[in-house]
Amino acid sequence: MEKRGKEKWKHGLLAAVCFTALMAMPWGVAAAGEQPAGVVKEVSEEGVSVTLATDKSSYDAGEEIHYTLTIVNGKSLAAIKGAEFTYSNTEGLLPASEEGLPTSFPDISAGESVTLSGVLVGDETLLASAGTGNAGTAASADTGENTDASADREEETGGNTKTAVIIGVAAAVILLLAVLGFLIMRKKSASAGNGKKTGAGKGSGRSGGAAGLALLLALCMAGGALPVQAAGKDSVTLRPYVKFEYAGQEVMIRTVMEFGFSGERWVVAPEDKAQNKQITCHDPSIFKDLDGVYYVLGTHITGGRSTNLYDWVSLDNVIRESYSLETRNEVRAWNKENNKGDWFGYLWAPDVVYNTAMGKYCIYLSADGDDWKSNIVMLTADYVTGPYEYAGSIVYGGFNGDTFGETDAPQVLGTDQIPERYVTNGVDNKKWGDMWPNCIDPCVFYDDEGRLLMAYGSWSGGIFMLELDPETGLRDYSVNYEENIHSDPYFGRKIAGGSYASGEGAYIQKIGDYYYLFISYGGLEAAGGYNVRVFRSERPEGEYVDALGNSAYYDKYALNINQSVGVRLMGGYQWRHFNVGQVAQGHNSAFVDDDGRAYIVFHTRTTNGTEGHYVKVHQLFQNKEGWLVAAPYLTHGETLKEDGYSVAEVTGNYEVILHELEIDYKNLEAKQPGMITLNEDGSITGDYAGSFSLESGTPYITLVLDGVSYSGVALEMEIEGTVLKTMVFTALGKENQVTLWGSRVISD
Repeated sequence: MEKRGKEKWKHGLLAAVCFTALMAMPWGVAAAGEQPAGVVKEVSEEGVSVTLATDKSSYDAGEEIHYTLTIVNGKSLAAIKGAEFTYSNTEGLLPASEEGLPTSFPDISAGESVTLSGVLVGDETLLASAGTGNAGTAASADTGENTDASADREEETGGNTKTAVIIGVAAAVILLLAVLGFLIMRKKSASAGNGKKTGAGKGSGRSGGAAGLALLLALCMAGGALPVQAAGKDSVTLRPYVKFEYAGQEVMIRTVMEFGFSGERWVVAPEDKAQNKQITCHDPSIFKDLDGVYYVLGTHITGGRSTNLYDWVSLDNVIRESYSLETRNEVRAWNKENNKGDWFGYLWAPDVVYNTAMGKYCIYLSADGDDWKSNIVMLTADYVTGPYEYAGSIVYGGFNGDTFGETDAPQVLGTDQIPERYVTNGVDNKKWGDMWPNCIDPCVFYDDEGRLLMAYGSWSGGIFMLELDPETGLRDYSVNYEENIHSDPYFGRKIAGGSYASGEGAYIQKIGDYYYLFISYGGLEAAGGYNVRVFRSERPEGEYVDALGNSAYYDKYALNINQSVGVRLMGGYQWRHFNVGQVAQGHNSAFVDDDGRAYIVFHTRTTNGTEGHYVKVHQLFQNKEGWLVAAPYLTHGETLKEDGYSVAEVTGNYEVILHELEIDYKNLEAKQPGMITLNEDGSITGDYAGSFSLESGTPYITLVLDGVSYSGVALEMEIEGTVLKTMVFTALGKENQVTLWGSRVISD
């Protein structure tokens, strides 16, 4: 990992010195006059080390060779998965007994080690060549992979130590110049990379420099046993080897060991566990009633109620039974071709507001159909749970010349003839989505001026906004809209998305001084990469931008699931005590409670192999720059300490989840926690290096990890699924708008 500025120079000099020392030494050969008991080589990478050792450095013909392989798991929160391994070079040597050699290792917990042992003897070929001067035959079988070993052999047999020293010094000087040049270029590159548009690609240069430095330091530490770069994110391959003499000839033992990792679980004691009551409600829209009870309404006419936001009771049957047959028929009138299955199967993503002028609960509901033939209807009720009555449709999609007159478009546009733009980009030629929205996923809200607004749309043409009449709850026909790339006279003002870039479930909530626009990118399936993005604006109509200044518009197609456009509140993740990871969090709503606390409400799927989902509520906070960050755990009545904490109160060991944008969502990747320590001197050590600071008299915390600054808040929370409390932080990267979560470790 990249170290901060001045530390790079120290590491470069250290690497050069190590390299000089190594080149000047005959590796694997004892100093003059000494006869070591055995040959020992260690190789390490990513916190895992393997030491291969023999009991002697020279053996007589027929003598047994005893060796050990010691594997140490130095990773803080990951176990090594048990696996088999192979030997790539033992030519001329045979197992000394029928038991053979060790070829597998067991699971190794964090901080633990395992030692394996084996016994070899020389084979007939090796013994037959003893004393014939044919030294080195057995060790020459490396197939080109072991270039480090052959380099050792040349140095040992060259016989000219002074030459080796001169070459080593020269190489060190060259290396030092290369390191200095590299660091200068990295410094320039880092300075040039601080612009707004570079967030998504910052990791590549940093990881390349870190890999080079790690390689040099590994050479210093391993005495010539060269570690191989990790085979993947979750594995590392090591090839330890030793060379020694047998019957006067040089031989070698060399292994190839691949290590996979799994998160080291934290097992919560039974008395510390807690279980919240969950409900299934896809696309949950939150509403707090006048009596203080919280309700969510969702897709397929589902819903639930809660008094605390973490224990929920299902109301599916109650809500479905409140739809009369007459109401069902009126809702489905526009979607004639989509009446298969349950009557509620095509009714999606409702949103509810209490209209004070009408004295009614107004529910806005998506009625979806094939070929974009969708519309948003409004229902009214005297209670949030119904019964509901059909009041009218707000907007229609997917019309053509034959069905244009069945909509309110002629009334809005003042013509009985369908305008050419809805034909050029129409349903008949399958181009409707090139420009126009799928009329689903409504979000209805009052702005500060008392206007009643509705955001809606999904993928295809993007997210649009219409003004509604506060007296009727329906479309305000007195408001006109321009015709341009971001506006249409019928569909209203475009505020985000477009060009088939993913984006749906828009939700707008005023928090503090800004209107925040939430949009879900990706597909809603567990392996679809669903994730919530946030933009903000001082006006409800926009323009909406993210923390890097990126617009919410997509005027040309982009595969945006893992893009750095929009602040992503969270990705797939799994804390150490979770049985499964949480993925595909999305289609949220948000609200500010009476006490000023803000919340995000969403459905989440898991990595258990199903499409099951349930409702979660996390508290939202604003960092010092006014950007939203989500609490690391579901809400449980936590409160920000407005005057903040002292350094002593926040120091300790933390699990940290860095919600990197690049995530293998197709394979249900859930980020596993790393480990850092917040030290009393303000430094950060562990899997990431850096520093932290607290703003006095506030809950704000700033963390610098590997050169990236994260701005957020610190607070105490109840750990999800337990009754235990701990210090946590949630922060947003200033340079990369990547979310960082931390949770202080409670002793296992």
